[in-house]
Amino acid sequence: MKNNTAIWIDHREAVIVSLAGETVTIEHLQSEAESNFKPSGGWKSGGTSVAQSVVKEKSAEESRMHQYHAFYRRIISLLERADVIAIFGPGEAKTEFAGEIGKTHDLRDKIRAVETCERMTENQFVAKAKAFFISEKQGK
Repeated sequence: MKNNTAIWIDHREAVIVSLAGETVTIEHLQSEAESNFKPSGGWKSGGTSVAQSVVKEKSAEESRMHQYHAFYRRIISLLERADVIAIFGPGEAKTEFAGEIGKTHDLRDKIRAVETCERMTENQFVAKAKAFFISEKQGK
């Protein structure tokens, strides 16, 4: 029996839906990444220079990228039993995640789709995943 896995992902969370026959398993993961850097105060607030703000922003961005990488690796560790993978999401996280999977030779060939998809309820996502894998099965 094939284990089809659909993932809805953005930089804050991931919803993983695994379909094996009639069994549906749903997991939620939070990224725990910091939100975007927003300097407090105004322009040159408190005597700080613009250059210092840029350095802080770069440092915060690097930190966030490491946090996203760790988030993607946590999700990948849950995909060991997946036979087919479909990735959905509204922004850049879905392509970043697909790229991270691309580094894992075992999983790279299992990706069947990376598609843009807005936020939806859990039930809507389960229905979308089922519809996707039915059409995937019929297409082959």
